[in-house]
Amino acid sequence: MDVGFISEFVDGERVFRHVDVDDPGSGPVRVGDGDPLEDTYCQRVVDGRLPELIHDAQNVAAAVALSVTSELPVGAHISVPLRLADGRLYGTFCCFSSAADSSLSARDVDIVRMFADVAARYVAEDLRRNAERSAAQDRVTAALDDESGTVMEMVYQPIVDLSSGDVCGVEALARFRSEPYRSPDVWFSEAASIGRGVDLEVTAVRLALTALAGLPEPLYLSVNVSAETVVSAQLDRIFTGVDATRIVLEVTEHAVVDDYDGLTEALGALQARGVRLAVDDAGAGYASLRHILMLNPHFIKLDMSITRDIDSDVARAALAAALVHFGHRTGSRLIAEGVETASELEAVKALGVHAAQGYILGRPGLLADAVTARA
Repeated sequence: MDVGFISEFVDGERVFRHVDVDDPGSGPVRVGDGDPLEDTYCQRVVDGRLPELIHDAQNVAAAVALSVTSELPVGAHISVPLRLADGRLYGTFCCFSSAADSSLSARDVDIVRMFADVAARYVAEDLRRNAERSAAQDRVTAALDDESGTVMEMVYQPIVDLSSGDVCGVEALARFRSEPYRSPDVWFSEAASIGRGVDLEVTAVRLALTALAGLPEPLYLSVNVSAETVVSAQLDRIFTGVDATRIVLEVTEHAVVDDYDGLTEALGALQARGVRLAVDDAGAGYASLRHILMLNPHFIKLDMSITRDIDSDVARAALAAALVHFGHRTGSRLIAEGVETASELEAVKALGVHAAQGYILGRPGLLADAVTARA
């Protein structure tokens, strides 16, 4: 056969979704093209007005009546319905040649039907992924367009200076209220998967910045961003008119950075405004040490996987001590994340860690509660 294709029936039209032709440059049908169903072989095969197998369309009156028979032309033709597992008609699996072919048989129709059955599984998977993507787009768009705080809101967790016991900053964390509950990392990952990750992060930062008015000086506000968001230049715009010396950017190290030159250039412009930099989740993810070495941060945030049981785990304590020493030599200060017990808190103090945050010091919540926490 000269041409093979899968078509979808959409709103009274036959649309070509997949096409295989002997000569792709001059094929008679192209992916995305469509025509009225009533003018097609496909519809008439499905409803029984044309047989699934046609050896010579010129000998079938119902085929001759269709203008496409002479325009293409169509000689031999095989078409079978393509149905999904639930019985829904998706379209047809077809092939045809411009010349007649008397050698075709029921066996050939069975082969085409087998191909249609296999194709239907892939089509169903494509439809599922498309539906999920559409739903993700709706969810993320709702969060981006929300101005009332009913979808996304910010909560604040205290960061406590371990030498004085006072709060030195707060970290802004996004929370999403939609049902069923989905964690923030799922939301941001989903937004990134549909190309809206930067938009959602920027929206979260913009919401977080509203807390500056109620944040006592000299406390700083820490916000989470990906490297992609930093290089997008959108942060530079939203920091206009803001006291950038009170902003700390927490750049996650979970994502691979391919262009450190571009990232450091973008960070340099922000640091020139007074913004400080923290490497988030150090000790977890892809390459935290390289991230730290390349970015020269003001703060290194020790991941909770390291601080967990640091009071009783020699290896964790040794790694933290090494990073504290590294920080002293490079001018970076260490912040321990996920500190949950009194003994963990005492352990990080003894190691010389500059600051800490975690449930024992204060859970994420209202800004007013965060600024009054103490170690």
